[in-house]
This record gives sequence, structure tokens and C-alpha cells, in this order.
Amino acid sequence: MRAAIHFEEDASEPLLVLDAISHRFGKVLALDNVSLKLQTGEILCIIGPNGSGKTTLFNIITGQLKPQKGCVRFAGKSISGLSPDRIAHLRIGRKFQTPSIFKDLSALDNLLVAHTAAKSIPKKDRPLQFLKAVRLHGMEDIPAGFLSHGQKQWLELGMLISQSPRLILLDEPTAGMTQAETLETVALIRALCEQTRCACLIVEHDMRFVKAINCRVLVLSAGEIIACGEYDDIRHSPSVKTAYLGTHA
Repeated sequence: MRAAIHFEEDASEPLLVLDAISHRFGKVLALDNVSLKLQTGEILCIIGPNGSGKTTLFNIITGQLKPQKGCVRFAGKSISGLSPDRIAHLRIGRKFQTPSIFKDLSALDNLLVAHTAAKSIPKKDRPLQFLKAVRLHGMEDIPAGFLSHGQKQWLELGMLISQSPRLILLDEPTAGMTQAETLETVALIRALCEQTRCACLIVEHDMRFVKAINCRVLVLSAGEIIACGEYDDIRHSPSVKTAYLGTHA
């Protein structure tokens, strides 16, 4: 039997540390000496052109890939080389771009399934509280397949948060949303992170979202960090404009 890894909360330590991460696919250097720190409750957006290393970074954090160089530390301990299952058990959750929900089940039953997967027993009113938090109050009996695209995204976010994660990774959470849904998603994510103290890494291409969520922004290009700072600093950076933003700014 594998020994359990125990993590103790230390407010003085960053929750997540990536230390000089590098990874190659053949001759392609997908990540080149990437380092970052994320505090408990912090939100960080990661932007960059296609092929810049964003997905590889997420895969390394969640254990789908082992970094060839560097180390990933979570709550002060190395998680490099742990399996995806063991990393998930440390309460690190991930949401992919396409919603992964049970379309034939009701919105409420989707949340109950998420609790079962997390091996937790929810208090009677907790799933309803999560539905309200993700803007689905009154829709508990509606089959998830009948929800709008934005509502499906919110439901999956509720399923993720209901498992009490300490860190969530979101891959383009507003893809395909209307502008109104995008702004609602900003408010939703900020509220959930503030209330639960869950940290959040977000890969996003929608600069309206990045501007509205008002957090630190990290810019990847060809596997390297070319900038990291507040949105206004990033959008005026000549190197960022050349590599990615262009007319987006």
C-alpha cells in the first residue's frame, strides 16, 4: 500500500510553486524554464498563442505529464511524478473547455454524482446551495442537457467546487459564451474563490474576461514566460503585443 502524503496548511507558503519547469516533445521545447507561484485564494490568468505551452503546463500540474526538468510543489511538498489520481485526491481539480456533465441527469443529480466521486456525503441542503452559487437556483430538476451552453459550464464549475478543491484549473471557461454570460462567469468565479479560498489558474483567450476578472496575468509564448503582471501592464507591453495581443489589445 502506498504511503499517504499529508499536507499541512501554511499561510506563509505559496499554495502552488512551479520551479524551473521544462518539457520537450521530441525537438519541440514546449516549456522552457517556467516558474510561478500561486497563493491560497489567488486567481491567475494564463494567456498566449496556440502552441505556447498552456495545455502542457496544466498537464504537468495535474500529473498527466511529468516534467523533464524542474519541480512542482503543492502546499510545500513535491507532487512531481505523482499520478493524476493521487494529485486529484490532494483536492486539485480541473475543468476542460468542453463541459463534462451527465446530460440525462438533472442539474441536482449532477452535483450529487460529483459528491459521490469525491467520496463525500453532502449535507442535505449543500447541493442546492451550490446550484444557487452557480446561478442555477430553481433549475435543480431540469435535465442538464436542456441547459444553455453557459449554464452547462456553470454546472460543471459547481460540480468542481462542490468537491472542496484547494486549487482549480479552468481551460477557457467562457468559450462560446455571450458577453453577458462571460461577465456573469467573472463574478461567479471571483465569488467562489473568495468564499472558499480556493486558488484558480485560468487559461483564457477572451481578453474581455481577462480584463474583467482583474487578476495577475501570465503570458506564455513558445514555452517561455514573456510577461507577468497586471492586465494594464500586460496589454501595453510591446513584446506581448508582438507575440499575442496584436489587435486584441
